[in-house]
Amino acid sequence: MSSTTAATGTEGRVRKDPEGAGRTDDVPPRPGGKGLRKDRLARHNLAGWLFSTPFLAVFLTFMAFPIVATLLMSFTDFGLRNVTDPLSAQFVGLDNYTKLFQDDKFVRALLNTLYFVVLGVPLTIGSGLVTAVLLNSGIDRFRTFFRVGFYAPVVTAIVAVAVIWRFVLDPSEGLIAGVGHQLGFSTPDFLASETLAMPSLIVMAVWRNMGTAMVLFLAGLQAIPTEVREAARIDGAGPFQELRKITVPLLRPTMLYVAVMTTIGFLNVFEEPFVMTQGGPNEATMTLSLDMYREGFDFFHMGYASAMAYVLFVIVLAVTSLQLRLLKDKTS
Repeated sequence: MSSTTAATGTEGRVRKDPEGAGRTDDVPPRPGGKGLRKDRLARHNLAGWLFSTPFLAVFLTFMAFPIVATLLMSFTDFGLRNVTDPLSAQFVGLDNYTKLFQDDKFVRALLNTLYFVVLGVPLTIGSGLVTAVLLNSGIDRFRTFFRVGFYAPVVTAIVAVAVIWRFVLDPSEGLIAGVGHQLGFSTPDFLASETLAMPSLIVMAVWRNMGTAMVLFLAGLQAIPTEVREAARIDGAGPFQELRKITVPLLRPTMLYVAVMTTIGFLNVFEEPFVMTQGGPNEATMTLSLDMYREGFDFFHMGYASAMAYVLFVIVLAVTSLQLRLLKDKTS
């Protein structure tokens, strides 16, 4: 008894199975373990698809199907006569696209849109940045009031904005005309002038959209560490040097987003000329979106209007890609 106990006490306590039968990695898996996991994952996936079905139905019905339909329509002569029987439209290939650049009205609308973007986007970004810098550090009292005031035009309906600006620009009873009369000079009819109509719409668009840029720049400014600004001030940097050397470089990711989104919005400008000038005078404020609307819903040239829509899509895609390439290199 004692010899057996000694043998097992001194050697048997740490004795291991030479074949490793007691190791946990040799324990066979439970039957059906992987199958249960697959069934559980399949149920989760099915539940996810069921919950997303309403969105998918709406997206496919009101987004994906119209996009594909307009692409196909752009290669046909689809018009009002084909509404009841869409399959009766004749396939015309690339004729709609080739006619676009032979259409003087389309070329004029394209140039007007580019003019609107080239002037409007830098003014919107610059005014939004300056306003954000002032509200972030230069104004201490009533800061919330000014923020709400600058952002209010963004959430105001375009019809209300148009009524206000038509009153401001009215040549006889408008605000500018009244101020000019008090100062002893006459004011032109801004919206009836081929030279001043588009700049007037650009000023209106900048005033209406700078609030969005201001809010985004404010968020970017508040993300800049205060230690960086304090170190620059200790080194003797003035307000302009701080803005140029610190604020603008650190705001480049925000500036990239603001530039891309503002450019896309301005390339699709429609409400301002539609409400204020109807594209006049003499098509001086005709834009691509407004021209597309007229071709499709006034003249019922649906195939031609669809081709215009895809030309505008290509322009937006090209300009956005160029902005991302030029600005992203500086933000990375």
